[in-house]
Amino acid sequence: VQLQASGGGLVQAGGSLRLSCAASGSISSIITVGWYRQAPGMQREWVARITSGGMTYYSDSAKGRFTISRDSAKKRVYLQMYSLKPEDTAVYYCNAQRLTSTDWGQGTQVTVSS
Repeated sequence: VQLQASGGGLVQAGGSLRLSCAASGSISSIITVGWYRQAPGMQREWVARITSGGMTYYSDSAKGRFTISRDSAKKRVYLQMYSLKPEDTAVYYCNAQRLTSTDWGQGTQVTVSS
């Protein structure tokens, strides 16, 4: 599975962004698609995921502010982010988990200014 993340940018605190993860390849084998982020000097952390059945899960930092969704026809998974904070600044990555492997896309930079 190949993944392409996009939609990052510079936004002021309190603003919104929508990230997009476009998938290609063996999409039918995907179990979950997740969003992760990595701030400078920090470990990569999980943000949200959506299962093949449409169940959604969020980290505590994302709950109530971020929404993960998918458009199966467009083969895309989105991360809508509201009420952004400077601490949300990071490179955001999407990944696709299958039974025997996990595929990562390249990251997209999100910068939130105070």
